[in-house]
Amino acid sequence: MSNLQGKTAIVAAGAKNLGGLISVQLAELGANVAVHYNSDSSAPDADQTVAAVEAAGAKALKFQGDLTKPAAVTALFDTTREAFGGVDIAVNTVGKVLRKPILETTEAEYDSMFDVNSKAAYFFIQEAGRSLRDGGKVITIVTSLLAAYTDGYSTYAGGKSPVEHFTRAASKEFADRQISVNNIGPGPMDTPFFYPQETPDRVEFHKSQAMGDRLTTIEDIAPIVTFLVTDGGWITGQTLFANGGYTTR
Repeated sequence: MSNLQGKTAIVAAGAKNLGGLISVQLAELGANVAVHYNSDSSAPDADQTVAAVEAAGAKALKFQGDLTKPAAVTALFDTTREAFGGVDIAVNTVGKVLRKPILETTEAEYDSMFDVNSKAAYFFIQEAGRSLRDGGKVITIVTSLLAAYTDGYSTYAGGKSPVEHFTRAASKEFADRQISVNNIGPGPMDTPFFYPQETPDRVEFHKSQAMGDRLTTIEDIAPIVTFLVTDGGWITGQTLFANGGYTTR
């Protein structure tokens, strides 16, 4: 795999779980990393990830911001560019999960889900297109529910689905600068975000739908990110479903 010496990456929601692992693995390949986080409660995790990036021999900064506000997205890219001289890789792992019937979903829940899963993704891609150096890489984490036929996840899958259209358009619009734009759709992931939305019986059902009767792990997904930003640069405009056979198109 190619190294990333001299490159700089932004990882949105990069403090912990999947984002944290991606931050560290990019650093291990030589990239400097801007570790973004949202809530104050994630600050200690961001500090730990920054320390891990630096232990891998790369430079790091941490940045707190609400990426549903386009000004915060711009500030994230500007701060990173000023600190490291440019930006080459932009990975957005931001997401919010809600399992709730349509008849019980409030307007406030709808607005929040689309702000986090759709609006933030749009302006992250937009700012990446403005800020990345030629040959850059943009990746958004979506969900394998985009290929599922199921109940309950109307605002989660619905909020993530526009990102496929954003990605296709951006990959065409940024192509003359050799910037690739892709999505990764994990299956249900074994992280703290998943379990509050499901009953034990449904967790077992989700496991039964994938190879090995298990959930997707962050270790399944992070190497796909590193591939797309190194040797997989010819892939663009795609959504890669990485879910052990949980769903397919």
